[in-house]
Amino acid sequence: MVNKFIVSQYSPALFDITQDIIGSLPLKLTKQWLESEQTQEVALQLLEPYKVKGYSVSSDSAGLTKLTKQKGLLEILAIINQPKEIVYSFGTAIGGEGVGIWAADNTQMFYPASVSAETLVSTLLSIQREISKRCQIKIGFGADYGEFYYINGGLYGLEADVIEEIAENETEGGEIAISQDIYDLLPSNHNFTIIKKSDATAHIGNLYRVLDGTGLLEEPPLNTKYPIPYSETFYADLVEYENRLSDTELGRQLASKYLQNKIVVLVERDNQKAETYESAMFTSLSLTASLKDIGAQLINQNNGIEIKVVGTIGIYVFDEATAAINFAKILRQELAAQGIASRIGIDVGPVLVCDLAVGGKDIAGNPVNIASKMAQDKGQFGKLYLSAGMKELVDVSNFTEITYTVSGVEITIYEG
Repeated sequence: MVNKFIVSQYSPALFDITQDIIGSLPLKLTKQWLESEQTQEVALQLLEPYKVKGYSVSSDSAGLTKLTKQKGLLEILAIINQPKEIVYSFGTAIGGEGVGIWAADNTQMFYPASVSAETLVSTLLSIQREISKRCQIKIGFGADYGEFYYINGGLYGLEADVIEEIAENETEGGEIAISQDIYDLLPSNHNFTIIKKSDATAHIGNLYRVLDGTGLLEEPPLNTKYPIPYSETFYADLVEYENRLSDTELGRQLASKYLQNKIVVLVERDNQKAETYESAMFTSLSLTASLKDIGAQLINQNNGIEIKVVGTIGIYVFDEATAAINFAKILRQELAAQGIASRIGIDVGPVLVCDLAVGGKDIAGNPVNIASKMAQDKGQFGKLYLSAGMKELVDVSNFTEITYTVSGVEITIYEG
């Protein structure tokens, strides 16, 4: 049974926050839901203006976890910048749009239905070939055709969620996985080499792997203005560094200029089930609004900064380890009081915190990845996890030591 949320559960100031950031939490739409009868019919009415038809294409890199052990943060950011520029350049050339803010190594694009499936597949092949020639890392693509909801620059919909999950967890570097719907849209005389990847997957049918075929006839000009998760100033420096990765002195200068040593707190809240996707989507938005609201009330008391709250995740940074842990424990308790389970990862180290050109903040750095792997990859709801680095800053005697391997890397963490 899904709990019904009401506006009075939230701080009045929450819905006064200006939210023009691409891909940010759509608070005005969430408030409309909270003030409604919260039925499936209402959900469909509210979402109707945002409905679009076309292709959702997501990508994720391969081998990045091991690379972070070998190279510094700025070098990693420069390395993952190149594939993102290529994806965006080729994608926008055929009419695609960047979805959300491209933090970390993931990308997502939406292509309208006017783009033919043949053109899309040729473009994805061209992208993979260009990345193979020019980049140090590879990416895997997942692509689907269907109806989605385009809200605040973010793409919502059950199939969008599924294909994003497939790209992240079920593709290899250099791979292109397409759904049954895209496969069916291809002309019978297409010249692509395609094999079945897997049997029917819930909601998108069979998956197919594109192995070869004709790419685009012309390479588009480089378009570097993908939805960057950085300030304009930092991005300009990053592009310069991208072409001078062997310049260790420039790397040191940029690290000194931009990197800060911070305690990173990453919170993932649990979901509640609903009978339909649309109702579940609004339930999820309501839960995220609760996370944002409670976090905002607690963050200043503990001298921290909210970086972002989006999807099921909230990310916060602190200068003091004790303040970070205190914040995490109280936030966990306050969420639980509202029936919302959470799992939290905390790590420390150099990070890049940027003020986005479109407003708001974003963050990059290994502490974010470690916090995520502790909480999301291995963590249990209701638990808090500290990294080995945090052991140097706080007493972990009341925590349980755990060692395991994730993405080929062995890490030791402390559960409490």
